[in-house]
Amino acid sequence: MKKVIVFGGSGFQGSHVADKLTEYGYDVHIFDLVSSNYIKPTQKMVIGDILDIDAVSKVVKDANYVYHFAGIAGIQEANNNPVDAVKSNILGTTNILHACYKEKIERIIFASTIYVYSEHGGFYRSCKQACEMLIENYHKLYGLNYTILRFGSLYGRRANNFNWINNVIKQALTKGKIQRFGSGEEIRDYIHIKDSAQACIDILDNQYKNQYIMLTGTQTIKVKDLLRMISEIFQNKIKIEYLDERIEEHYEITPFTFRPRVAKKYMPNTQMDLGQGILDTIYDVYKELNSAEKIISPPD
Repeated sequence: MKKVIVFGGSGFQGSHVADKLTEYGYDVHIFDLVSSNYIKPTQKMVIGDILDIDAVSKVVKDANYVYHFAGIAGIQEANNNPVDAVKSNILGTTNILHACYKEKIERIIFASTIYVYSEHGGFYRSCKQACEMLIENYHKLYGLNYTILRFGSLYGRRANNFNWINNVIKQALTKGKIQRFGSGEEIRDYIHIKDSAQACIDILDNQYKNQYIMLTGTQTIKVKDLLRMISEIFQNKIKIEYLDERIEEHYEITPFTFRPRVAKKYMPNTQMDLGQGILDTIYDVYKELNSAEKIISPPD
């Protein structure tokens, strides 16, 4: 049985990938600052910080694959805390890379972002670009194999607090309305977290070794149409408000303003329907908020 380490495995994306790895029979070890709420009986939980090189080296020992989802992932959080973002995302990634090189793992799979193509994304984008270059350096100088995954807009169960769809649904359930900064004409490609997790397993195939892969899904939609879909699920009882202020660190139509190394776009064989995925997410958020007695707009 091959040993796999999932750094950041307690979070949104990491926990789903850990589940999928377990499903495929891997020996899964989750390394995170906090214990996972979704831990499986066969998974091993390690509480630690990726800035602790000794702890990172210890958990990576004898591993075959390493998935790296750890660090500061929110654009706003990175912009508010640039020093912490650089420490966690760049130094932390270097610690993981060095441990992987020393332990001669088969491959590291790194979670990057489509914002590396963009002038937007602030310190979050800068950190991801730096990490991609570090990975290339470790490959060229030390022969460390990698796959870099550039993710688009993820949604689904277990989403974090800065996930936009998750926050929109919370607004609908707790306030009876949704506020959106911008015109609603912004275009996004959404990919359900389960489709993303499956893709993270599929790319272990040798054809994806030392490749850049773009995971954005095929469900392209304007933000206003997505909000209309959510409103219809709530039987059009949710008010939608568009505010003039724009969040400057996000792109409007496309992230492509300059091109670092071009990624191949991966297309899953099966995909969660956007409407069904949104409905599934609504029930997950409803369950969370209902337990805290914050609901004013229950789904029908």
